[in-house]
Amino acid sequence: MTLSRIGRITLALLISVAMGLGMTSCGGGTVGFMWVLGAQSNQIGGFKIDNFTGNLTGVIGSPFKSQGVNPVMLTLKSGGRYLYVLNAGDATGTTGSFSLFSVGGDGTLAYQQSYTSQGTFPVWITTDTTGNYLFVLDQHSPAYDGKLDFNGSLTAFSLDATTGRPSLVTNAQVKNAAGTQLTYFEVGRNPTQMRNSSSCIYTLDSADQTIFPYALSTANGQLTQPTNSTIALGTSNATSVNLGGSYVYVTDAGSTDGGPGSILPYTQGSNCALSPVTGGTVANLPTASYPIQTVTSTNAAGTFVYVINHSTASANFGNSSISAFTIQTTGQLQQIAADTNNPFPVGAGPDCIAIDPTNQYLYTSNQADSTVTGSRISNSQGFLSQLTRGSNFPTVTSPSCLVISGNTGY
Repeated sequence: MTLSRIGRITLALLISVAMGLGMTSCGGGTVGFMWVLGAQSNQIGGFKIDNFTGNLTGVIGSPFKSQGVNPVMLTLKSGGRYLYVLNAGDATGTTGSFSLFSVGGDGTLAYQQSYTSQGTFPVWITTDTTGNYLFVLDQHSPAYDGKLDFNGSLTAFSLDATTGRPSLVTNAQVKNAAGTQLTYFEVGRNPTQMRNSSSCIYTLDSADQTIFPYALSTANGQLTQPTNSTIALGTSNATSVNLGGSYVYVTDAGSTDGGPGSILPYTQGSNCALSPVTGGTVANLPTASYPIQTVTSTNAAGTFVYVINHSTASANFGNSSISAFTIQTTGQLQQIAADTNNPFPVGAGPDCIAIDPTNQYLYTSNQADSTVTGSRISNSQGFLSQLTRGSNFPTVTSPSCLVISGNTGY
């Protein structure tokens, strides 16, 4: 059949629209974008996520330079138009920094500018739920009244709604000896990561195995210490803190000999207080080893916690996997018993985990073999299964973390 001139024009327009939306004839369109940090190569790998298969394909121009040394963490401003990459620096004297990138409609990154926090040795970066503020966690705070107290610190920034550029938020509660406001907020010793809800920020401090909470004001980005400022975990090797609804989950890797470790569930109370969930500590799956991070997903079947197991602290990553649990109404965790593939195997040495915006797919970045592992989340029971076109994808060298954004569509 020969198309008329109007028919040909209409067909061309339809194809153009489909391409603009990232749709293809063999997939379900681009459901989102993923960016993966390469710690050794100082690069950012960019990928499109196929809606129908979960398959990853490279973004045009990928990999991108991280614009710093030793990128360790990244975060997105809500809406997905701006990406912030935290570069830890190195022992040769290169200081830590964070780089601002604008995100194109096709997932490409355009470098804008680099900034520094107030402390040194940055380890974590995050934005608040409104997208108006950004926080950088440093292992060493600035000199407090001229003396180094060995605590860590948070630097707070407000974010310009149009450009994504950060501006320093000073500490309105504390002044230095000269009578000026501090430019940071102190936390405990040797902090390793932080998580935030709409009203609280929790930092995990490894030196004394505690969580240091701050109440967060979304009106001005101020952080206020609650009355009970330190929460003792009673762990020996706490590796992560994460939020799942009204609950907070802490992973404890235990000893470094590759044991299964455990997960500690807490209920969030008023003024950012944490109370252990009835039933207490949950044992990790017996065949899992060295849990280091969690992520939470909700679908029609319930809410689930997925725990990435690094395997061991050594170079042997034979048991790298994901443990899957259902969150009960009490906040307690229960193994997904119907899942015969639990724990789910992933690439060697996973260090970061994320779920796509539609809650269909879960991905880990794997430091030891420079891959990303993808899996499909069951809508009926929450268990994980292999992707239909293969689950392992090569990426930038020695990935340290990844982040996923929805299809920005602009």
